[in-house]
Amino acid sequence: MSTATAEPRAAQTERLALRATGISKHFDGVAALTEARLEVRPGEIHALLGENGAGKSTLIKVLTGVHQPDAGSIESAGEEVQFSGVRDAHHAGVVALYQETSIIPTVSVAENILLGERTPSSSGLVRWSELRREARRQLDRLNQGHIPLRRLAGRLSPVQQTMVSVARALASDARVLILDEPTAALTDTEIKDLFSVLRGLRADGVGIVYVSHRLEEVFELCDRVTIMRNGQTIVTQDVAEMTIDEVISTMVGRPAEDLFPERGTATERVVLTVEGLCGNKVQGLSLSAHAGEVLGIGGLAGSGRSELMRLLAGDQKRTSGTISVDGRAVPGTGGVGRALDRGIALVPEERRSQGVSVGASIQDNIAEANLEKVSSAGWVSSRRVTELARRGMENLRVKARSPRQAVGLLSGGNQQKVVLAKMLARNPQVLLLDEPTRGIDVGTKAEIYRLIRQLAAQGTTIIAVSSELPELIGLSDRILIMHEGRVSGEVPAEGADEETLLSYCYGRNA
Repeated sequence: MSTATAEPRAAQTERLALRATGISKHFDGVAALTEARLEVRPGEIHALLGENGAGKSTLIKVLTGVHQPDAGSIESAGEEVQFSGVRDAHHAGVVALYQETSIIPTVSVAENILLGERTPSSSGLVRWSELRREARRQLDRLNQGHIPLRRLAGRLSPVQQTMVSVARALASDARVLILDEPTAALTDTEIKDLFSVLRGLRADGVGIVYVSHRLEEVFELCDRVTIMRNGQTIVTQDVAEMTIDEVISTMVGRPAEDLFPERGTATERVVLTVEGLCGNKVQGLSLSAHAGEVLGIGGLAGSGRSELMRLLAGDQKRTSGTISVDGRAVPGTGGVGRALDRGIALVPEERRSQGVSVGASIQDNIAEANLEKVSSAGWVSSRRVTELARRGMENLRVKARSPRQAVGLLSGGNQQKVVLAKMLARNPQVLLLDEPTRGIDVGTKAEIYRLIRQLAAQGTTIIAVSSELPELIGLSDRILIMHEGRVSGEVPAEGADEETLLSYCYGRNA
């Protein structure tokens, strides 16, 4: 897998919107980048991939003037440049848009697009008609003319906020646009809209660097891919010449099939029994799950997957049906507390909004769901809180400075581990996992898979919802597929194929 060509260097440079060569960067004596490289052509969408800690973020910050490299060079449009700050990078046409959009929610769309130096003014007074005309022109370039210019940007949908950020970058004559996890908060329909815009920018000659953990998106959208590992660039190659398994194995340094531990922990003992369960979308659903089993739940968005998890966890009231754990009925009233008392714990899909308090520490997040373990006679023991948190961090290999570190400062994978630690401290018999690896890098996914299998080996019943069919097949013992609130198909995971599962997803017989 090599990108070497017989073309002279000058010919290659002429085509490049951005070239970084031999970039090294150290923090407190620790190497974050070692001779990393990246080349972006005009009119291409270039994926930048790697696990958390691979060096992607540091490289992006060097390319955008946030950090100064210890060694190496950067060329913009064939000319060597030195960015002393973000403004220098913007003047050279290099702009990064991060997962947390940088819009100002309390000012209008038009003002967001033409903030700062680009605001048309005379004698200190803003020329509003000209500002709105130029803002409209930038939105029209993106086929987003329907976004109201006078609306406060904070009232826009996530995808509209992203479009406004892109329009602002284009207003500053961006020739290289760096997007960091741009689809993390978007629906499937919004993702399609964003992809359409990005393809249009590619056709206009903008070079786009696309950072994502969603490899299916990379293969749908991107032209080339650069993969980093341990602060080094491992390979740059055309996406069409690689497979997802090759990308994964290059990212983690081992074969993709090694990501999933061996199965074989399921027993004959039925732990969870569900009969005739009904909610809003879910209708008449019945299932059973065994001790030591990983039961995968699949289906398209809107099929009722997440509602099923909420019903089982008591987070949503069921209209009819029964749920029992080890033969003991779970009351239909009493909510999450009664389900937890019966041994059912849920790790929700939206970890930042539902699973953790990002402003609180790791130990406070874990303790809040386990007050009976850290208190006596109404008094909370700080020693018990710290011990419980340290135990959870060690068992799940949470990477953090201390139990007192705020969860919001952790990576997505480590935030997910904190949610797991919080629920596992309750020793649940049934653990519900809704999209347990969404937004997590491949290496951390492997850790989560190992943990799930370890829990199953200890007799825990795991029910895992995933929208990734390869994950369902590799992780589960058995797979149920939902369609329009009902089970449309059931297959053993061993030997299952994606075509069969997809047929069930659409309600068709395989």
